[in-house]
Amino acid sequence: MRLLSVVSLALCLMASLASAAPLTLAQALQTVEQGGHPDETLFLADTAAVRADLLDAQSRTDWTVTLDGVLRQGVQPYDSSQWKSDNQARLTARYPLLDAGRSGERIRAAQSDLEARNTLFVAQRDQRRYEVMQRFFAVLLADLQFTADNENMAVQYVNFDQSRDKLQQGQISRVDLAEAESRYQDSMLTRNASQLQQRITRARLAESMNQPGKLADDLADPPLDSLWQRKLPDVAELQQLAEQHNPRLQALQQQLQAEEARMASVRADYKPQLDVELQAADYARPAVTRDNLSAGVLLTIPLWQGRREDARLAREQAQWQKLQAQRARLLMDIQQGVLETALQIEQLQGTARGAVQKLADYRDLALERSRGLYELELKTNLGTSMVEVMHATVRGKKVQYELALAWERLRDLTGVELNQ
Repeated sequence: MRLLSVVSLALCLMASLASAAPLTLAQALQTVEQGGHPDETLFLADTAAVRADLLDAQSRTDWTVTLDGVLRQGVQPYDSSQWKSDNQARLTARYPLLDAGRSGERIRAAQSDLEARNTLFVAQRDQRRYEVMQRFFAVLLADLQFTADNENMAVQYVNFDQSRDKLQQGQISRVDLAEAESRYQDSMLTRNASQLQQRITRARLAESMNQPGKLADDLADPPLDSLWQRKLPDVAELQQLAEQHNPRLQALQQQLQAEEARMASVRADYKPQLDVELQAADYARPAVTRDNLSAGVLLTIPLWQGRREDARLAREQAQWQKLQAQRARLLMDIQQGVLETALQIEQLQGTARGAVQKLADYRDLALERSRGLYELELKTNLGTSMVEVMHATVRGKKVQYELALAWERLRDLTGVELNQ
C-alpha cells in the first residue's frame, strides 16, 4: 500500500510538471489543424450546402420514378343513369437519354464550386495560423514589456524613497520630492497597464486556439535566429509563385469555371431534350385506348419561354464579369502585398537588425559601466541601466517577431513554403 501511494504521488508530480511545461509555438499552431473553431465550423456548413448542390445536379442524370393515383367517378355516354368508378394508378419511370449537355454542365459547375470551397478552406487555415502566430508573439512581447515596466517601477520607487531621505536631510526641496513621486506613480500606472496586457493577449491567444478561458501561464520563446540568414528570392519570382499558387486566386479561378459551366447549361436549355419513359398502370374501368404497360421516347423542343432563359444567361454573364474583376483586383493586391512584404523582410534583415544590435550592445556596455561605478559608489544608476537593457531586449524581440510574421505572410501570399 505504501508503494502504491508513492507511485501515485510520483505520477501526480509528473502530471503537475507536465502541465506546467511552457506552451510552444508548434503546439499553438497544432490547434489550427485540430479544427473545431466556430469560424471553421461555419465555413464547413456552407461547404456542405455546395456539396448538396453537386448531389442535386448529379441526381438529374438518374432515373425518376413516380406513382400517381386518381380516385374519381364518371358517367358513361351510353349509360347516364348512374355514376361508375374510374379510379386509376400509374407507375412511371423516366430516364434522360439526351439533354444537350444541361446535366453535365450543371455537374461541372457544382464540382468547380466545391473545389473552390476546398481551396478557400486552405486559405482560411493559413489565415488562422497567421493569427495564432501573431497572438503568440503578442503574449511574449507583453511579458517582456511587463518585466521592463516592473523593473522601471522598482527603480522609480527607490528614487522616490531616496528623495524622501534627502528631503529630511535638506538636500532637495518638496518640489523635487513631488516630481520623484509623480515619476513613481506614472511608472506604476504603466506597469499595471502592462500587466493588463498580459491578461488580454493571453485571452486572445486562447480564443484563436479555440480554447477560450484556458490561458497559458508560460510561453516558450521559439528559436528564430535562422530567419536572419534566410535567403529571400527575387520579387518577380515571388510574384509569379503567388499568381500560380495563391489559394484565393485559385478559388476565384475555380468559381469562374463554375460560372462558365452555368452559362453553358443555360444555353443548352434552348436545345431539344430526349427522354425514355416506361409506365405500368391499372384502371378500375378498362378501355381499348388505355395501356396497362407502355414504353416510349419523349422529345421536348423548346419554342418560346418568354425570354426567361435570356434573363438567366444575362445574370450568369454579369456574375462572371464580377468574378473576373474580383480576380484582377485580388491579383493586384497580392502582387503589391508580395512586394511590400519582401521589402519589409529586407529592411528587417538589414538595417533594423543592425540598429537593434547596436542598441543592445550600447545598453550592455552602459550596464557594465554603471555596475562598475556602482561598485565604486560613484553613481547609483545601475537600476536605470538595467531598465534600458530590458527595453533594448523588447525592441530586439519585436523586430525578430515582425520578421517571423513577415515570412509567414509571404508564405500565405505565394501559397508555397519558402524555408528551403
